[in-house]
Amino acid sequence: MATKKSATAKAAPKTSVKAATKAKAAPKAKAAPKAKAAPKAKAAPKSAPTTKAAPKAKAAPKAPRKAKNTPSNVARAVGEVQKFDDFKPYKPSRGESYMNEGQLEHFRQLLLSWRADLVDEVAKTVGHMKDEASNFPDPADRATQEEEFSLELRARDRERKLIKKIDGTLERISIDDYGYCDACGIEIGIQRLEARPTATLCIDCKTLAEIKEKQELG
Repeated sequence: MATKKSATAKAAPKTSVKAATKAKAAPKAKAAPKAKAAPKAKAAPKSAPTTKAAPKAKAAPKAPRKAKNTPSNVARAVGEVQKFDDFKPYKPSRGESYMNEGQLEHFRQLLLSWRADLVDEVAKTVGHMKDEASNFPDPADRATQEEEFSLELRARDRERKLIKKIDGTLERISIDDYGYCDACGIEIGIQRLEARPTATLCIDCKTLAEIKEKQELG
């Protein structure tokens, strides 16, 4: 019987020899590389701080000009516009004593000239009022004239009081009691006396007196 079919035809090979050694395992698919995170956008560089312009240096204040002792300044200091003929500021020499005979004479002449001007103004006002006095039929004209006369009379009244004050100052010069502060006894000073010849207080005592007066008035 054909040798039992050649010993039952060699045993069939084992199933595909472990499937050809399990057909080489397919290589694992590599994981897709992680996408790199997009780099953070760099913050915009801060703008350089604006440098403030250096403040302009203030111009040094100009030194106040000293008022010259002119006749008009002397008159303005006492509230009246008067004339002082041939007035010249006194210039003491080096080492000259305060309120010597020359200085006293300087202020005596200044006061006498001022007094003469005031007396002349008072006389002119009286003559002017007599000449201008009229009986205006128009009430408005009469009211205007009366107002003008009232202002002139008040001005003349102040001048009369000033004349009395000048007379008192001349008396003080005659007894050698001029130029010193009545409150503290220090020298009032030539410049202050030329600005206000009838002054009886130094500038410090006068300032304190004015402050006290304002406080009392409220």
